[in-house]
Amino acid sequence: MSFDLAVLAMDASADAVSARAMYERCTSGDHDEGEPDERVIGFYACLRARYPDHPPYAATNPWMSMPLSIGIDHVVMHLSFAARSDPELRAIEELAAQYRLVVWDPQSQDAYLPGA
Repeated sequence: MSFDLAVLAMDASADAVSARAMYERCTSGDHDEGEPDERVIGFYACLRARYPDHPPYAATNPWMSMPLSIGIDHVVMHLSFAARSDPELRAIEELAAQYRLVVWDPQSQDAYLPGA
């Protein structure tokens, strides 16, 4: 069983309803086409430098499913439950804040912009 999180390229005014709709669209395979959002590119590059989702894997890897699900406007992560309170989760939140990405937690149905 995994703990899922997504980062979404949305503006700061995003709410839970719009974040849920975007997450559902992204996870249904109905991805938007076009140029990737630079925030998503930066987030994913920094995240996978710390916790690779392709070989060679890190000794402590939080991912339950690899590679991560990425699109032009999102990254969906399936983490182990142990990562819910570990440095990996803090790293995700710090990177989301750095790249101004909305975090969507499908378990709690919460959307927030870290650091805002």
